Amino acid sequence: MTIRFDLDGKTALVTGASSGLGARFARVLADNGAQVVLASRRVERLKELRAEIEAAGGDAHVVALDVTDVASIHAAVARAEDEAGPIDILVNNSGVSTTQRLVDVKPEDYDFMFGTNTRGAFFVAQEVGRRMIARAKADPARQARIINIASMAALRVLAQIGVYCMSKAAVVQMTKAMALEWGRYNINVNAICPGYIETEINAHHWQTEAGQKLIQMLPRRRVGKPEDLDGVLMLLASDQSQFVNGAVIAADDGFGV
Repeated sequence: MTIRFDLDGKTALVTGASSGLGARFARVLADNGAQVVLASRRVERLKELRAEIEAAGGDAHVVALDVTDVASIHAAVARAEDEAGPIDILVNNSGVSTTQRLVDVKPEDYDFMFGTNTRGAFFVAQEVGRRMIARAKADPARQARIINIASMAALRVLAQIGVYCMSKAAVVQMTKAMALEWGRYNINVNAICPGYIETEINAHHWQTEAGQKLIQMLPRRRVGKPEDLDGVLMLLASDQSQFVNGAVIAADDGFGV
């Protein structure tokens, strides 16, 4: 039996889509038939990605979104649905980090990470979830998907990014809480915990002495590529994942084992 992940007719909202994993997630969803709504603060970067997706035959829209501002979240989700229709899939991807020892963390550092990684992710999912629930009450057979992007740092504490680890661990618990409450509405909420992935933002780091030392600590002495997450993303976004709810999937090449 052949299984095909077909997202034709689905609308997906991807936050943090202006670069890195978010941009990759948007491309993959569009390549598999979804209409994608690209959201972040860097609108010009989103417009470039939209042009790329449309040139490849996909359908994309752009909305400005600052996940640290609840009013911005409400406006962005409303505009996304005005332009693209009801959201079937949310990829809740926005995230930030700093590198410092816990004794050096200032209140503004703490608020910076929790404000985006935890609070921002929660209120994006809440706003989208409310709309998904309303539609489910009218059409109980309708399926919806929320994919929260956590981190392997949510499952294994790493030195000098302790607050980041804490913020992403909260996303894991948030995922389970949402899965428990919203599963009855055919909304499946799951989390992906990526390991070390090379993107344009961090590519230079892996060539440094510190980066090379870290690579030697990894189980297979390698970092991942954004495309290494394509399979788990597509599974969780598709109707084939209807029995997968509240799952926390590590995609870290065994680093957390």
